[in-house]
Amino acid sequence: MLEALTAQPQDKILQLIALYRDDPRPTKIDLGVGVYKDATGLTPVMRAVKAAERKLWEEETTKTYTGLAGDPAFNAAMVGMILGDGFADRAASVATPGGTGAIRQALELIRMANPAAKVWLSAPTWPNHPSIVRYLGMPMAEYRYFDAATSGIDFAGLLADLEGVAAGDAVLLHGCCHNPTGANLSPAEWDQVIALLQRKGAVPFVDLAYQGFGDGLEEDAAATRKIAAAFPEVLIAASCSKNFGIYRERTGVLIALTSSDRRAVVQGNLAFLNRQNYSFPPDHGARLVTMILADTALTADWKQELEEVRQNMLTLRSALADELRRATNSDRFDFVAHHRGMFSRLGLTEAEVTSLRDAHGIYMVGDSRMNIAGLNATTVPVLASAIAKVIG
Repeated sequence: MLEALTAQPQDKILQLIALYRDDPRPTKIDLGVGVYKDATGLTPVMRAVKAAERKLWEEETTKTYTGLAGDPAFNAAMVGMILGDGFADRAASVATPGGTGAIRQALELIRMANPAAKVWLSAPTWPNHPSIVRYLGMPMAEYRYFDAATSGIDFAGLLADLEGVAAGDAVLLHGCCHNPTGANLSPAEWDQVIALLQRKGAVPFVDLAYQGFGDGLEEDAAATRKIAAAFPEVLIAASCSKNFGIYRERTGVLIALTSSDRRAVVQGNLAFLNRQNYSFPPDHGARLVTMILADTALTADWKQELEEVRQNMLTLRSALADELRRATNSDRFDFVAHHRGMFSRLGLTEAEVTSLRDAHGIYMVGDSRMNIAGLNATTVPVLASAIAKVIG
């Protein structure tokens, strides 16, 4: 049987990690892998997470299973953090292994509910989105999003392409901090997208992986809350990896908004899908998140540290834009300061990205997506100088 298997294409980011690891140059810079790093290059454990872990170690009395949907307190806390008040009676939810698990379960739910539904993805989007859709054999389409010429949004193209959405199709939207571009819709543009999708009878599917990394915890939830209030059915896949810094704990949630009288049926189907894929979801990270959000002091400390993380990335963005303006004697890269989240796509060619790696030990994805959080005050001018040389 196994001899029939063929080699799968390698993940480009995992390939990049291996290349970086094997590079002996002490001055090398990793801007590829999508994790937050502090000025020392460490992905730290947040203070509130440490405190919750100490408390959990002292108080936990069992490692038995939670329910198929995970701990109800975690699900309720995440619904509250993402959506605020007023949605509990419409929200079916399950804990998942990270945001990726939530995306996979959402797509499974879409396929189970409507096998003919087409999944619409932004061009570009996170590579795992189309990969999972294709693996599940679901119909898929793209809508224009990023304008490479301006490093902004091709909003006219976006609206034109979404005119092709059919009733019942699922449209995947990045709730904030678009990955891989860092370019986000304005509030007025969100209103137009919402109106178009309402008219089309689409089902919004929000990927919210970076809440708190863009304009603030509440501000980054604003678009998702607008969508939740505007549609009878919404799917939201959220991750705790970034904003709680618990990447390896694989903590996520899938929220399915529906009518209050359909909530129990949808909840049962979400639990069924969990049972088919992994039975009971992991609990350690979810337990920590629940403890933090249930404790006033821990919540305050977590929010303070999350804001420090966000401000650090904004500082790095401004510094890089300024250094690139000086190094290139142009405003070509000013957009870096206006993008939000961990990523920006710089608009370099693949050859220029390769030159950055080979000649300067600077690693980023081939489409020139870079992780802002991989920089620090020392490496910002190094990167700017190297970019000026390769495009020179």
